Amino acid sequence: MAGRQDWLEEGLRVLGEEGAPALTVDRLAARLGLTKGSFYHHFKGMTGYKTDLLAHYEAEHTGRYIADAEREGGAAPRDRLLRLRDLVLQDKAGSDRLEIAMRAWALQDPEVRALQQRVDELRVGYLRELVGGTGGGDADATPLARLLYLLLVGAQQLVPPLPAEELREVYGLALRLAPQEEGPGT
Repeated sequence: MAGRQDWLEEGLRVLGEEGAPALTVDRLAARLGLTKGSFYHHFKGMTGYKTDLLAHYEAEHTGRYIADAEREGGAAPRDRLLRLRDLVLQDKAGSDRLEIAMRAWALQDPEVRALQQRVDELRVGYLRELVGGTGGGDADATPLARLLYLLLVGAQQLVPPLPAEELREVYGLALRLAPQEEGPGT
């Protein structure tokens, strides 16, 4: 029996593969091999599902990365920045199409646009915090954080998208702009 999480994960898969118009109860139920009744057991119609799907997307494709970078990245901001890069690049192949589909949907739907704006601000804000913690001032942290984020978003727009290893090289070049943290005695 599929639970709420299964419906949400399948919704993200459909969105990434086929776009927002494909998000229908019939399509989701068929892909999961379940009845529409199962869907309505977990959600209050497509409007409620969309709201929950957007919250799930934000939690899984932003909140989880930040939490994992904080937990696994080490004490130094630069180490967390590198861990974040690695986490994002590990999921890159599966997330490029979803990110593109979400941005396309945001152009057509005010609720999705608000979510995308919040996600973008949260992501850039976290990057700014990490870059600022490497020893640079706010004047340098904000533009560098935006540059790092734009590299990821722009790499997704290329056809075909820039492979993870090539994007890692570009990130490495951009990270040279970040100040080095001063250690004890320096």
